[in-house]
Amino acid sequence: MQQSEPPRQQAKADPKLANAWKTKSGRELTESELLSMPEAEYMNDKQLDFFRAWLEKQKNDLLSNAGETTEHLREDTSIVPDPADRATIEEEHALELRTRDRERKLLKKISQALARIDSGDYGYCDETGEPIGLRRLMARPTATLSLEAQQRRELKQKLFGD
Repeated sequence: MQQSEPPRQQAKADPKLANAWKTKSGRELTESELLSMPEAEYMNDKQLDFFRAWLEKQKNDLLSNAGETTEHLREDTSIVPDPADRATIEEEHALELRTRDRERKLLKKISQALARIDSGDYGYCDETGEPIGLRRLMARPTATLSLEAQQRRELKQKLFGD
């Protein structure tokens, strides 16, 4: 005997937020206001503006961090006679460079996401063409696959390797 799945209840939008998006620009919207927008408004101009501003802020923050790393590496070029201290400094530099490498890859994804916003493809799955969903995009604004498509891809990689 199979148990039927309980019906899913839609989270009710806060009535105070339900129409707030109509009077604000996309850059002024809060995450709550964005999520309270009707599904029919998915990837409208205001939502695209919200994500463009968010991605541009992330990009600027990453570029700022990269400049700080360069300065930090220049400052620590002094010769340290103690081998243990030298090893610690080199390990810190290696860790910082690995972090910046990950950020460099993220910068590329952010640029691609901004290009998808310009082309009108942002927010839609590359494989299925279905909406990715606001919650997923807020968690990962560079997402190109819906949750289901991403899960299928990860399962395929797990089963067959990369």
